[in-house]
Amino acid sequence: MTRLAQVNMTSFGVDVERRGDGEAILRCPEPLAKLPTSLISILKDRAAEHADRDFFCQRDTAAGWRRVTYGDVFAAANSIGQALIDMDTGDNRPVAILSDNSIDQALISFGAMTAGIPVMPVSPAYSLMSKDYQKLKSVISHNDPAVIFVQDPEPYSAAIDALDWERRTLVTSSPFERSRPTVFLNDMLSTKPREGIQRAASGINLDTIGKILLTSGSTGLPKGVINTHRMMVSNQVALAQVYKFLREEPPILVDWLPWNHTFGGNYNVNMVLYNGGTMYIDEGRPLPGQINKTIENLKEISPTVYLNVPRGYDVLLPLLEVDKEARDGLFRNLTKFFFAGAALPKNVWERLDQMAISVRGERVPITTSLGSTETAPGATYLNWLPQVTGNIGLPLPGNEVKLTPNGDKLEIRMRGPNITPGYFSQEELTANAFDDEGFFKIGDAGRFEDETQPDKGVVFDGRVAENFKLLSGTWVHAGQLRLQAIAAAAPIIQDAVVTGQDRGDVGLLVFPSLAGCNAVVGEDLQMDKLVKHRAVHETLRDGIRIHNSNNPGSSTRIRRALLMTEPPQIDAGEITDKGYINQRAVLSRRAGLIDRLYSENKVDIVVID
Repeated sequence: MTRLAQVNMTSFGVDVERRGDGEAILRCPEPLAKLPTSLISILKDRAAEHADRDFFCQRDTAAGWRRVTYGDVFAAANSIGQALIDMDTGDNRPVAILSDNSIDQALISFGAMTAGIPVMPVSPAYSLMSKDYQKLKSVISHNDPAVIFVQDPEPYSAAIDALDWERRTLVTSSPFERSRPTVFLNDMLSTKPREGIQRAASGINLDTIGKILLTSGSTGLPKGVINTHRMMVSNQVALAQVYKFLREEPPILVDWLPWNHTFGGNYNVNMVLYNGGTMYIDEGRPLPGQINKTIENLKEISPTVYLNVPRGYDVLLPLLEVDKEARDGLFRNLTKFFFAGAALPKNVWERLDQMAISVRGERVPITTSLGSTETAPGATYLNWLPQVTGNIGLPLPGNEVKLTPNGDKLEIRMRGPNITPGYFSQEELTANAFDDEGFFKIGDAGRFEDETQPDKGVVFDGRVAENFKLLSGTWVHAGQLRLQAIAAAAPIIQDAVVTGQDRGDVGLLVFPSLAGCNAVVGEDLQMDKLVKHRAVHETLRDGIRIHNSNNPGSSTRIRRALLMTEPPQIDAGEITDKGYINQRAVLSRRAGLIDRLYSENKVDIVVID
């Protein structure tokens, strides 16, 4: 087997407390190292250590890359923080952000946190892709920000007009002709820091709220998750204990993951800050046409760590396979891949391995962890080669994982300094989120890869709420089956939702891969033709047949599939802006397609005998 690149990472093993009811508590035997007092104290230290090192870089079409150093960000944060204090925004009223990742967003975020004011980044989709702005209006009304930052207000003009601006101030980076209080970011940057910001910054401690991060809100009002400095700082300290190479060489990231999510905003930005690295803000997205921007950036900037969601890798791989310059750029200085948010399909993992071998003659470590918005975000780590797909590793230093029986599953619960104290102004939700021992109920299920050797890690076993029963009463483990189906039918399936609740057999609603289907048919066709193409149906059928021969049980055997032309809709909660599929939302919105899937004699249904 081709060797794995040697990277300085540590596995601490695990201590396991087994209880008589089948419950187990997993703890990291390595204690958590001493914590800095806040993200702001880290920024101050990094600015003192290397003021001239680039912190954020963003492509500017006129001037190449716009760059701001650690010294620049620290100075800007103090000026912006002073300006916010001068606005007299009031206690516990956050600064909301309605923009994509940018240097200006970073500056106002650190400015607000320096003043002790929480930052609340809001998904741009609520403003740019919504038709009724209901989620946006609900979020603003419930969390009551005093300041709303919109970098470029023109694309957001309809969303801005939909909001209630009483007791709120609009901050922008560019002029915007509207009859409401507006402050320009440049004016804030020219504010001279005074005693007020020094006093505010010195009062920040580990329990100060740094951010309010919003959940997807697919089943109602997005929850505002309180993120304290303790949560965010402890996560980075623990990660650096495991991934020691981060402290040896400042990381360089080329990254698109949205900062309104915990993966991009906490894991990635805070990783760069804590370890004194540089982030190149990638304007590309894992979508046709937009992913090409990522390819161009990788030709110019070689990251040391590359982080993405599984969908991002799936969309990026076909372009890397045909573009040697981008492929070489990605692998030149790479120490590891990281994925999170969903399990990485086996075929994607194998293609990354094959590409690394072809470029470097060695495999590059592929790592992951399990967490959520409520865990800031990592609670586990995987930095070894697992034997099965879906291994999420072991608890990070300072973290505990509980595996507790729930039906035919073991539900995962978490406790540690990185766990949220609750939801902003939602006390009932907070109370229901924890068990009587203070473990956060993340909603996932897990099992040991090897019961006799717990240090081999925990395997993700689906969402507790996603599993369902067939008419026979047999449980279907939807998350695991979805991954198996994607791998079996490669390259046809971009993503899929498993069906069959209260039905006689298991089916799939398939979101096809445009690139994968065109590769199969050997032509460049549109999706409406591809979903009916004989070669696509045959490839899907043949792949699922092989899966079925290895998984003959009624709960694992897939009998039918429907390829859909409409992609998942973010406004309906079917997908997040990072590309995560919400199974429950898809099943609810597309109930008519499920009925069609189980109808007889439909020519667009792929039946697997």
